[in-house]
Amino acid sequence: MTIEIKVPPLPESVSDATLVAWHKTVGEGVARDENLVDLETDKVVLEVPAPASGTIARIVVEDGATVVAGDVLAILEEGEIASAAPSAPEKKVESKASPAPREKKGPVKTSPAVRHLLEEHDLDATMVSGSGKDGRITKADVMSFLKSDDSSNVTPGDPAPISVETVSSGPERNEKRVPMTRLRARIAERLVDAQQTAAMLTTFNEVDLTEVMALRSRYKETFEKKHGVRLGFMSFFAKAAVEALKKFPVVNASVEGTDIVYHNYFDIGIAVSSDRGLMVPVIRDVDQMSFADFELALTDMAGRAQAGTISMEDLTGGTFTITNGGIFGSMMSTPILNQPQSAILGMHSIQQRPMVVNGEILPRPMMYLAMTYDHRIIDGKEAVQFLVSIKEQLEDPGRLLLQV
Repeated sequence: MTIEIKVPPLPESVSDATLVAWHKTVGEGVARDENLVDLETDKVVLEVPAPASGTIARIVVEDGATVVAGDVLAILEEGEIASAAPSAPEKKVESKASPAPREKKGPVKTSPAVRHLLEEHDLDATMVSGSGKDGRITKADVMSFLKSDDSSNVTPGDPAPISVETVSSGPERNEKRVPMTRLRARIAERLVDAQQTAAMLTTFNEVDLTEVMALRSRYKETFEKKHGVRLGFMSFFAKAAVEALKKFPVVNASVEGTDIVYHNYFDIGIAVSSDRGLMVPVIRDVDQMSFADFELALTDMAGRAQAGTISMEDLTGGTFTITNGGIFGSMMSTPILNQPQSAILGMHSIQQRPMVVNGEILPRPMMYLAMTYDHRIIDGKEAVQFLVSIKEQLEDPGRLLLQV
């Protein structure tokens, strides 16, 4: 029986997708639900699984093509998977009899993050030995390969899926032109749109994290043993933000045309840096979560964002965003709004600084806070008081428990 492999329905806000890479070739057997091809949208990479076991009879759309929902990608002949590939059995016997050290292999299973790393270093997947399940290549495999002596004298196999134009202006001066991924292009578009649409203004404050750090240090081992996840700083900031949002509902609102839309729920977006670019997965109903619930959800979201398996639903919505430039060493920044939200909180690195405490100069773990807001609907007074509320709760974490 012949089955058409089609582009699955795309999310409502996505009109098309780019075919990133095939994991199977014509004549190769596939198992039911095995990933056949990756499709990249503006936000996520979608996997297209095999609807049944069988053999790839024909590939209709090649790498790099733009497709829409319902387009036929390939033709699958349903049936049992043969122990050997049905096409060119003589070639298989020949390759077993006299294998070349760098002979081109069949399709190698890789994740979008690994493919990005391979492309970045101009490597072919056939050069790297995979240590993952079913021979899948991991990021650790690629990094080990780059550190080994083999990486300097290998001969690449197939070209990388993204075409690269190299402009040479001399033996020592080169330029490499790489097209933006759909995600990077979409990020650029949204950032420019935010600057042109909203009346963005940023207010700053600083917070003494002595009490939070003492509380975290006192209970982090017990917390991890009981809940199976580490107690991080982000959960304190998220819970403090939720309490501040309750006091200042307009900060949790959004603009639609000439209307202000107030939300009575608290879906917090957490900016995550991945190999594909910046993503903002949304953790929903944070006000109803415990610290452990939030940390577990954050760990899951961040892991799926890094692996490229996060869904479109996880990236849509959100009423407020938190970004932490401190993990990269940033002391201070002015974050850009994640539209249509009206505010974003920026965390930064923690630095020991001399502070006057009760008339004494003492070293304290200090962090600068930045809040960018849409001045069209949020006044400066509300923005400043919102940031002060977060500061007060973090400097006295008991407020988070008592919600005062």
